[in-house]
Amino acid sequence: MSEEKNQKLEELKQQCLSCEKCGLGTGRHNVVFGVGVPDAEVMFIGEGPGEQEDLKGEPFVGRAGILLDKMLTAIDLDRHKNIYIANIVKCRPPQNRDPQPDEQEMCLPWLRQQFSVLKPKIIVCLGRIAAAKIIKPDIRIKREHGTIFKKGGVLMMPVLHPAALLRNPSDKPGAFEDFLKLQELIKTHCEKTYANMEL
Repeated sequence: MSEEKNQKLEELKQQCLSCEKCGLGTGRHNVVFGVGVPDAEVMFIGEGPGEQEDLKGEPFVGRAGILLDKMLTAIDLDRHKNIYIANIVKCRPPQNRDPQPDEQEMCLPWLRQQFSVLKPKIIVCLGRIAAAKIIKPDIRIKREHGTIFKKGGVLMMPVLHPAALLRNPSDKPGAFEDFLKLQELIKTHCEKTYANMEL
């Protein structure tokens, strides 16, 4: 099954690499499609690639990505072993600005197709923009981070964006509490992932 999913994701990626639906494609170095394992039960979704991600073609590889990886490691998650990471938009917005609503809408079909191949049990939205697009438009990320929502049979949790934690280190303890809650959620809803976690 994972081989079939891997093939579908690869085909989708090849289609995405030539996408020019919106203006973001004109300034990119790389399409940042996503990274992770095809049979992931947990999917992380950010807003869009920054400078380092655009250069490397992989999501969350800059300073925010290093922090994210540390937090993932602390609860025995790893982008190369048991999760999948993607973004709302696949190309870097100029000067790392927020992706505009029309850019999000034009890029969303790629994410929907990734979701339909992966069929994750849990989605973690990294930051306000991803949470507003995926969970609910009026999300209050500072107040509602760590809250568990359920949509279409999928558990969803908004968390503070790692870049926001770099700007406001005092928010890190609360953010880590959310990751511990995610760990418990995996324990009760993702048998395969939990079985492979070294807890």
